[in-house]
Amino acid sequence: MSRSLLILREAEIRELLDLQECIEAVERAFAAYSTGQAELPAVINLDVPEHRGEIHVKAGHLRGGGHYAVKIASGFYDNPSKGLPQNDGMVLVFEAQTGQPAALLLDNGYITDLRTGAAGAVAARHLARRDARVVGVIGCGGQARFQLQALARVRAFREARIFGRRAERARACADDLASLPAMPPGARFRPVASAREAVEGADIVVTVTASREPIVLVDWLAPGTHITAVGSDGPDKQELHPEVLARADRLVADSKAQCLRLGEIHHGVASGAISENKVDAELGEIAAGLKPGRRSDSEITVCDLTGVGVQDVAAASLVIAQARAARRGERLAL
Repeated sequence: MSRSLLILREAEIRELLDLQECIEAVERAFAAYSTGQAELPAVINLDVPEHRGEIHVKAGHLRGGGHYAVKIASGFYDNPSKGLPQNDGMVLVFEAQTGQPAALLLDNGYITDLRTGAAGAVAARHLARRDARVVGVIGCGGQARFQLQALARVRAFREARIFGRRAERARACADDLASLPAMPPGARFRPVASAREAVEGADIVVTVTASREPIVLVDWLAPGTHITAVGSDGPDKQELHPEVLARADRLVADSKAQCLRLGEIHHGVASGAISENKVDAELGEIAAGLKPGRRSDSEITVCDLTGVGVQDVAAASLVIAQARAARRGERLAL
């Protein structure tokens, strides 16, 4: 029997992977994971400290699905000064029935970016107030843009305040977002001079940095705030002061087991600010209807998104299905 491998590159993947479909697929994947219908091994973290690089290897399988996937994503933080993209990666997809290679998705990290934005939208859909109007964004890199694009699909915000350590990058991010047609009509995007200015009075706070020390402080939060914490995807990364977790009325994890090893919850437990029992739910339990989402307009909610492999499987499966239907991509004989 002849075998072949489907090869798709970033430009094709961008055309094939629809954001709204990705949000729905990621939500289903979270629900499958939290109801025991998915396989998810531990994340492999590899650092290249002499070049300020980090690599994450994640894998996952949704039971009953046609594929499993292994994703390799990297971030090398000195790359922009070399004229290279900071983030990179690829996804390897295999047939679930036989283990045969099915596809090589040379996405340069795009699938990771989009599915991470989609996860933020799922978190906001269930945990942010429906009347949320002001968004505070800590970080102004590529993921800030993906988070806001996805958030616009579930909440009609009116203002986004963007803070970054470099004012010119925060301004560029705000300008980029303002130029996107899918943003809520009339929404205003503006850079701000401090993290505090971004957070105080915000209905939704999104953190998307590679910080190794807390940025968001508990005194800045008002009742009813929702926080989507995205950047802390390694054991040494931290964006929220542990007292933020202690103050939260609801603390939600994408994967409780994983968040206890890395992410904001990891730091909260290690510092003694919270116990493991403070984690109220996994996002998939809420998506599956097993636990409630936001219960009142006054509670403070935090969702710790460390990134799980089932998100990559969900997004990759969408890409492959679309590519096959449209007869896109290159076939490599094996």
